[in-house]
Amino acid sequence: MSATDSAPPSHASERPSGWAAPWREIRRFFKPTREWWQQTRNRRLADRDFQRSAANFWLTRPIARRNSRRLFDLVAGFVYSQVLTAGVELKLFDRLSERPRTLSEVAFATGLSEDAARRLLRASAALDLVEIDDTEDETLYALGPLGAALIANPGAQAMIRHHGAVYEDLKDPVALLKGERKATALSKLWPYAGSEDGTGSADFDVAAYTDLMSTSQEIVADEILESYDMSWSKRMLDLGGGDGRFLAKVAKKYPDIDLHLFDLPPVAEIARKRLADSRFGRRITVHAGNFFTDPFPEGYDFVSLVRILHDHDDEAAIRLLTKIREGLQPGGVVMIAEPMAGNRHSAPIADAYFGFYLLAMGRGRARTPEEIGDLMNAAGIYRVREVTTALPVATRIVMGEIPRRNVEFS
Repeated sequence: MSATDSAPPSHASERPSGWAAPWREIRRFFKPTREWWQQTRNRRLADRDFQRSAANFWLTRPIARRNSRRLFDLVAGFVYSQVLTAGVELKLFDRLSERPRTLSEVAFATGLSEDAARRLLRASAALDLVEIDDTEDETLYALGPLGAALIANPGAQAMIRHHGAVYEDLKDPVALLKGERKATALSKLWPYAGSEDGTGSADFDVAAYTDLMSTSQEIVADEILESYDMSWSKRMLDLGGGDGRFLAKVAKKYPDIDLHLFDLPPVAEIARKRLADSRFGRRITVHAGNFFTDPFPEGYDFVSLVRILHDHDDEAAIRLLTKIREGLQPGGVVMIAEPMAGNRHSAPIADAYFGFYLLAMGRGRARTPEEIGDLMNAAGIYRVREVTTALPVATRIVMGEIPRRNVEFS
């Protein structure tokens, strides 16, 4: 790269420049001690006699119980998720959100026998989805804290209903890891998963895809708008914007931004119809095309990719980011918003959930902000930084810019 305005590559971080290298040196210095401790700890934890003594000793008993519970939660996780699925499918939590119910009322409303309803209610109570009040003559069942939170998050309910396809693809995780499963349910759902150029599977369900993305977008869109000020932008392009739910929220908050949405033709058609009936439809221009083969609208200064980059492998991601950079105005900004690895709050959803989800889908992976920064640098996008969000489990944000003066890439 030759440039009149050089911009040294920077990794995505809010830490001061030069902070990461000394910290790695400190970790390297203590590596032998850390390895000794890990080996000692693991030998102890693998010893049944030690486990029994730890469970019986009053000082270590809380730790032993907590670790035992965490391990069993991993073993029983699938059953827990199926309890959740049953509650959502039977609209149990919706009914309990209206008022507490008796067992007979729950059984009648869900079409279950009283024995089956009691089993579901007790299982849900064990998972904090339901609360049981047996202080009166007749036991009442009400929403628990997690059940109430679920009611407020329709996106989570949409993902739960979608899990039938996920579980079908993950029923043999070893075969999936070895690449022995080629045709998966998820590869047929997501339009860009069926080919290297992103043209997609010919038989993907566009309505199901668009509805799932739209419903699950709500909390992500709110996180972005509460975390980053877009008021400076004049012309914004949302790549893979689905039915336009995110841009509609942007339009409501920022009345002066010229808004553009780009997505695959069948998705763009749905966006046009839905936005036409919305309050902000006239302010959002919808463009149909393929990320990799069709031109983007010109003259934009801000590009957003909301839960898009992690759906693509590194080579495709760099090609997409390069194409974005080539169309950006000088000083333009790229925003990546998605669940990311490398954070204790987001790692379970990014590395565990999306790690295997994207494997079943057939492409893409969850990345750390630093890894996204490397991809941006490779595409000629610099001044990379992470923007803090209140709920990193829902999304984290990485921003990158191109230099304000002319840059020639070779």
